[in-house]
Amino acid sequence: MTQLAKKRPEFRNINALTDLPTYRLPLAGIVSILHRISGFIMFLLLPLIVWMFDTSVSSEISFAKFSAAFTVGLGFVPGVLVKVVVLGLIWAYLHHLIAGVRHVYMDVNHAVSKEFGKSSAVVTLALSLGLTAALGAKLFGLY
Repeated sequence: MTQLAKKRPEFRNINALTDLPTYRLPLAGIVSILHRISGFIMFLLLPLIVWMFDTSVSSEISFAKFSAAFTVGLGFVPGVLVKVVVLGLIWAYLHHLIAGVRHVYMDVNHAVSKEFGKSSAVVTLALSLGLTAALGAKLFGLY
């Protein structure tokens, strides 16, 4: 190493309170963390998914109850809150699916580079947020 070369900083013990807020995570890293968060959200909302499926296919009366949950609500939970939770579930599913396809594609084609990671992360975020916005507009009755 020459005298003119700049020495890179060494991080041996990372303090979560002081170092992590200033750390700049690349977009591919953010997409990877969101992939884990979306999987966790889907796992937590699994009872809601099972209830929604069971209620929607059991009978015509239960389907009417299911449909009313989005307008009237469920007991003490207003209908708007049900829609927001379902919108979060829609985002989690779409993001997890698209990010999963991205990861599988990178594994199959060995496409591991900074350029591809950044461009595929942008596509993943754009697709998941765009499709969520379109389905959210349908959910809230904008079209």
